[in-house]
Amino acid sequence: MSEFNLMTPVVFIIFNRPDTTQQVFEEIRKARPKKLFIIADGHRPDKPGEAESCIAVRAIVEGVDWDCEVLKNYSDVNLGCGKRVATGLDWVFNTVEEAIILEDDCIPHPTFFPFCQELLEKYRHDGRVLTISGNNFQFGHQRTDCSYYFSRYDHIWGWATWRRMWKYYDFRMKLWPEVRDSRWLFDIFGSIQVESQQGKQCFKPYGVSTIEYWHEIFEDTYAGKIDTWDYQLLFACLVQNGLHILPNTNLVSNIGFGQHATHTPGLCKFANMSVTGLEFPLKHPAFVIRDAWADEYTQVNNFS
Repeated sequence: MSEFNLMTPVVFIIFNRPDTTQQVFEEIRKARPKKLFIIADGHRPDKPGEAESCIAVRAIVEGVDWDCEVLKNYSDVNLGCGKRVATGLDWVFNTVEEAIILEDDCIPHPTFFPFCQELLEKYRHDGRVLTISGNNFQFGHQRTDCSYYFSRYDHIWGWATWRRMWKYYDFRMKLWPEVRDSRWLFDIFGSIQVESQQGKQCFKPYGVSTIEYWHEIFEDTYAGKIDTWDYQLLFACLVQNGLHILPNTNLVSNIGFGQHATHTPGLCKFANMSVTGLEFPLKHPAFVIRDAWADEYTQVNNFS
């Protein structure tokens, strides 16, 4: 790969963890983006010492020492990880057309940035493609000879997207009751199994466990029982029948699992995953079709 210039804006979402923030910031510093958006939540008054941790984190990102326009969106009060990220990205995509997004516990491989930048340009006007991810959770299962494949699942531990996608995002998921009550989840996740009984074809639905899983997730998110922003993103993309680009190797490692994490307090197989760089020039697929085999593996291993 020739000398790389990162012209795509980078979004850095921070909160209260100086140790992980410093590590991710060092990778952003190496990439030297021309524009850096920083989104920060306020501390929780009932958490002793968190105000000091938030101050320490914000001090880290003052260390921009390259030619870069820095834009900050800092909340004085705690909005929570759901509303804070959602409102922060609203701000970003009211300002720019596309961006690469990293949270404070997601360490990217250096090739993550050129991967995102090239594909943001290539699929800029292709409405079928809604996000680009740095994550691969196939654990060695080689799905394609190309540099990436298409999925119905977005993975957001390091990702990129366009304003044209974010316009579909709705934090409150107003479409959910219609999708739920009209059984559209079956059209998204279900399949028909054909069996022969006494010389006649019998059509039976299967994939019921998957439908039940996502029904519960989306219902709880809609009801406000889960303080998050990413299930709303997946829902918005699913109802648009959108596709997501996933790399053929894992490009981002989540180091945020542990006692200080909001949603990932324990360790699991997705914690601290190794990263492997992609080779350039990228090898692009000849067609845009989602990999159903990879998606089935993801559903079983990630969402069950």
